[in-house]
Amino acid sequence: MKSIFAVCVAMFLSVAVMGAEKEYDIVIYGGTSAAVTAGIQAVKMGKTVVVVSPDKHLGGLTTGGLGWTDSGKKSTIGGLSKEFYHRVFLEYSKKETWKFQAIEDFGNRGQGTRAYDEEDKTMMVFEPSVAEKVLDEWIAEIGLEVLRDEWLDRKNGVVLKDGKITSITTLSGKTFRGKVFIDGTYEGDLMAAAGVSYHVGREGKSVYGEDWNGVQTGVLHHKHHFGGTKKQKLIKIDPYVVKGDPKSGVLPRINPNHPGEKHASDKKVQAYCFRMCLTNHPENRIPFPKPKNYDPKQYELLIRIFEGGFDPMYVLKKFDLIPNFKTDTNNHGPFSFDNLGMNWDYPEASYERRKEIIQEHKTYQLGMLYFICTDPRVPKKLQDVMNTWGLPKDEFKDNGNWSHQLYIREARRMVGQYVMTEHDCLGKVKTPKSIGMGSYTMDSHNVQRYITEEGYVQNEGDIGVHPKKPYAISYDSLVPKKKECKNLLVAAAMSSSHIAYGSIRMEPVFMIMGQSAATGASLAIDGGIDVQDVEYAKLKPILLKDGQILTNPNPKK
Repeated sequence: MKSIFAVCVAMFLSVAVMGAEKEYDIVIYGGTSAAVTAGIQAVKMGKTVVVVSPDKHLGGLTTGGLGWTDSGKKSTIGGLSKEFYHRVFLEYSKKETWKFQAIEDFGNRGQGTRAYDEEDKTMMVFEPSVAEKVLDEWIAEIGLEVLRDEWLDRKNGVVLKDGKITSITTLSGKTFRGKVFIDGTYEGDLMAAAGVSYHVGREGKSVYGEDWNGVQTGVLHHKHHFGGTKKQKLIKIDPYVVKGDPKSGVLPRINPNHPGEKHASDKKVQAYCFRMCLTNHPENRIPFPKPKNYDPKQYELLIRIFEGGFDPMYVLKKFDLIPNFKTDTNNHGPFSFDNLGMNWDYPEASYERRKEIIQEHKTYQLGMLYFICTDPRVPKKLQDVMNTWGLPKDEFKDNGNWSHQLYIREARRMVGQYVMTEHDCLGKVKTPKSIGMGSYTMDSHNVQRYITEEGYVQNEGDIGVHPKKPYAISYDSLVPKKKECKNLLVAAAMSSSHIAYGSIRMEPVFMIMGQSAATGASLAIDGGIDVQDVEYAKLKPILLKDGQILTNPNPKK
């Protein structure tokens, strides 16, 4: 016979376990802008919803340093996405938000648009801290339940029954039951754990008949390469530790292997970087610290391109200005802040391995800044200017003034009910069931740095192809194949080829897809149907009512 004490303990544990399990209409996993807008839309549609976020800070890249927004055609940004940029506009309409700079002195330059748009009442250029403030206040205002720092148990935390997810459990032991689930992660972690099909790397040309997919050796679209176009003379850089001696080994971050045949598939991923928020305002500036494990040999290629005649001031070309004397600093040039080849295992990696990759990227970028500021081989003109820059005291205060979000440009991509390809982006096919629009360049950053047949260094993978007009994004690209999962939508790692994703993967579009995914989820719940069976005739009017842009508002452009 069990003792009374043992019975009481068992009852207590049972209650504790039950208390750790909550049931909702919609469970969203992720902390990106897609996850947040999905949560807000679900609340607006009267559903019980929770956002289970592995991140402590919500918003992904939107709050993580990408403040010079990749907007594409602003006329295609509607719904909650546009509302976010309107709320940012309202924040910058306050005099106190301009702590170090007057609004009239800012310059008002955005990416192909005005930063502070008084006519449209939107602000597309902003500081990370302001974006996070706006997002957190919006979440509190609408009453969205969010749990932070909760990491999905990717091995055993997803329970399926009859082709549907019934619950997810985090590493802390919390279980969340739901009728419909939304994966709002850049990595597609929930999707993968649920057994849904996905792709990592570049599909070969033959898979979808695309010209801009697969290995792209010899294609030099942007200026992120070692020259070789009519406008840019080839910079012949020796790849070996000892120049001219292959036996001495290759310099860091050069792939010594064959890059692959042109248009062939591979498992390599376009480069990541941190979108760095820097400042040259003395009152707010922290000099770049020397990172732990700093190794100046990692930047030998930078010195060699300077010796080869490359303009050293080109390094500063992507210090795009955001308010209060800060920047959104991105990769630019043949050797810059993109950490080529060091992220290929990230999409499938364990949490522990991902942390190592993230730290390595931080060390690389911070080390490059420190190198430019201190190494005597760096041209003095560049060094003097770089020493006026530093980390902002008032950004990312709990993370050493460094962004909390690595730019995961691409990880897993679902192979769903409909796969978006370059044919959709270029208007060569009619995309079904529009839930929003994309318009940005099909943009892939470099994937690898390799040695050419002539024995020189070259970058590979950087592509920039402009869609002539905005294009539709299909509802069916947000849902898995029905035979794989019937109650899951994927709002960030959606169904797309590598090169099409290069256009779709912009933060305003992630918000658009998040809102539309939540709308589809709500209709599936209301109708007691699978997410694949949501009638577009019912979905479309709700999306339009809620401000989504589903067709090109300017057909001639």
